[in-house]
Amino acid sequence: MTTTGTTGSSRTIGTTWKVLRHPATLIALAAVLGIVFGLITGEWAANIKFIGDLFIRLIQMAIVPLVMASVIVATGSMTGSGMGRLAGRTFAWMIGFSVIAALVGWGLATLIQPGAGIDYSGAVDPALQESAKPASWQETILGFVSTNIFNAMSTATMLPIIVFSLLFGLALNGYVRATGNTLVVTLLDQLQQIILGMIRLVMRIAPIGVFCLLAALAGDVGFAVVTTALSYLGSTLVGVLIVTAVFVVVVTLRTRLNPAALPGKLAEQTVIAVTTTSSAVTYPTVLKNAVEKVGISQRVANFTLSVGLTMGSYGAVLNYTIVILFLAQASRVELTPGQIILGMALAIMLNMGTITVPGGFAVAATFLATSLGLPLEAVGLLIAVDWFTGIFRTFLNVNGDTMVALLVANGTDEIDRDVYAGRKSVTAEAADEDGLAEKYAAADRAD
Repeated sequence: MTTTGTTGSSRTIGTTWKVLRHPATLIALAAVLGIVFGLITGEWAANIKFIGDLFIRLIQMAIVPLVMASVIVATGSMTGSGMGRLAGRTFAWMIGFSVIAALVGWGLATLIQPGAGIDYSGAVDPALQESAKPASWQETILGFVSTNIFNAMSTATMLPIIVFSLLFGLALNGYVRATGNTLVVTLLDQLQQIILGMIRLVMRIAPIGVFCLLAALAGDVGFAVVTTALSYLGSTLVGVLIVTAVFVVVVTLRTRLNPAALPGKLAEQTVIAVTTTSSAVTYPTVLKNAVEKVGISQRVANFTLSVGLTMGSYGAVLNYTIVILFLAQASRVELTPGQIILGMALAIMLNMGTITVPGGFAVAATFLATSLGLPLEAVGLLIAVDWFTGIFRTFLNVNGDTMVALLVANGTDEIDRDVYAGRKSVTAEAADEDGLAEKYAAADRAD
């Protein structure tokens, strides 16, 4: 009995220690301590802000090569299996719901004003003010293409970089098809993995960076930093609920299936999603349940859900759009309608798998701020509460993918309604599930 008790205690201590060492726990603890430290020391906390700025710069340093390598590899390695009506319906539904998520994010951020509680006393960088000036639509379109890609890379002007990477990837795809030589794709894929390793190293000091950023922020603006964080989280949660409701309504109207049965069918994958905050970890369960509980054909489930790993991040689109408005409101930068549309487009582009790293939110938030010329002072606050927003994002990403698969399957009458109603049992093909799970497990973007 004593041995059993000792073993149980050791296991409990080990589990507790593992939880305490988890990056999300360390960042959350650092955030709380940083806010307390800043409230106590006041303006003096600005003296350690440079450490937080260093953390942000280390992330910024990797963004350009990461985005270029990711976009080129994704485009250059596409195969013919992505063609046809199945692909067309899948992409149409995913992009359509991504646009809805972006619009909901914009509407809620405009209404709730989550970033308005913070008022920076410092002046905005003149270069940022210049970038916020309205431009004609012709100038905006011309800005998509740089006359010198190296100049765009040196200034982190992201849109020309993405356009160049897409064109390079398409040309590379044609070269691979014509010659069968995948050397360049392999090289860039390896480069991407090395850069991901760099970012993982940088994320090890995230607790220190977040502590310093939030200490300086709390010392400058006071207790408003807490209420602002709650407003940001609340905006994201409400948005997730609204987009989920839109999904359910559209699925019900299109498929005529009983929506009351959906919660039970999605319960298992929802639990895994919100506890791991990872779409890739949840993927095998999503694929299995889509076939065995929802009644989607194996063919549609395999294709649509695997594509959903990199394109079906509706929660991320919603969250990134709110982030853009949050940063603008926090720094009192007035975004033009064109910049808001551009920001939503960038959020949707990020949805297509260009930021696929653990802790990727820090990269995504910095990417968006850099692309739109927004100050970065509040990024630390967003990183500090990202574990909670990660729960919201992954919930919508995972369940949204299943509902898109339902809509795609409905278009070709590939829903087994007896399975959905519980009158029939089927088993997902283990070989297909294991193969796709292994192929896409590397796409874990930690949502």
